[in-house]
Amino acid sequence: MDTKELLKKVRKIEIKTRRLSDHVFGGEYHSTFKGRGMTFSEVRQYQFGDDVRAIDWNVTARYNEPFVKVFEEERELTLMLVVDVSGSEFYGTENQFKRDILTEVAATLSFSALQNNDKVGLLLFSDQVELFIPPKKGKSHILRIIRELLEFQPKSKKTNIGNALAFLSGILKKKAIVFLLSDFMDKGYEKTFRIVAKKHDLTGIRVYDKTEENLPNLGFISIIDSETAKIKWVNTGSSKTRNDYRKHQLEQVAYSENLFKLNGAGLINCSLDESYVKKLLGYFKARV
Repeated sequence: MDTKELLKKVRKIEIKTRRLSDHVFGGEYHSTFKGRGMTFSEVRQYQFGDDVRAIDWNVTARYNEPFVKVFEEERELTLMLVVDVSGSEFYGTENQFKRDILTEVAATLSFSALQNNDKVGLLLFSDQVELFIPPKKGKSHILRIIRELLEFQPKSKKTNIGNALAFLSGILKKKAIVFLLSDFMDKGYEKTFRIVAKKHDLTGIRVYDKTEENLPNLGFISIIDSETAKIKWVNTGSSKTRNDYRKHQLEQVAYSENLFKLNGAGLINCSLDESYVKKLLGYFKARV
């Protein structure tokens, strides 16, 4: 992708997702993700209706009239986007690949965070950490994140969610908002998932294509594994083959869904033919 084409794509993504974050998600994001707590701001004279529990007795005794402590929310947060760039994300039978939707969702969340003056970081992973951009503030930083989401070419096509979560756990020292964006075609990451979910506010966004759920009856066909590039001949005319395939796919979905549920983390399932806007809004409103 040449520079001119890349800038055009970045601008297109910016216009679409920033409009969503400004008019749709801005308030919802702020309401959903609270600050780290309340910090002391000032002391002022007591007014009718103030909570008596907020009275500062030392200052009250000194001036012989009631004063109360005023607190304000410590708003600054860190949003960390952990995005799967393995080979399976380049699949889609609709107008877009799964990776296209993941990019738009990540950009929308980034601009929502920008609007609230929060830091945003990016971690791209396959079966290894492909790219890590430390959390920072500012529009130019967000645009860099979008550029990487659009043009980054991973070294590997395989998936290892556990490696990504282990890396994340090591570099994020303070509590953060973590969005894990993937199709979750992986297993065996319970331990690192539990650690991240306990320390951070973790939400998964699973983007998938409904055609992945079932094999069509097309007789003998050759199938290419998008992550290993291996070609395999499969008899899709066999009901046992189709049933085994569906069972395997359902087990993959159940594994990730149970993991999120057991660890108190949120999960959004969104197919390519659904509106991620409605899915995100519904999730945000349900959390408030």
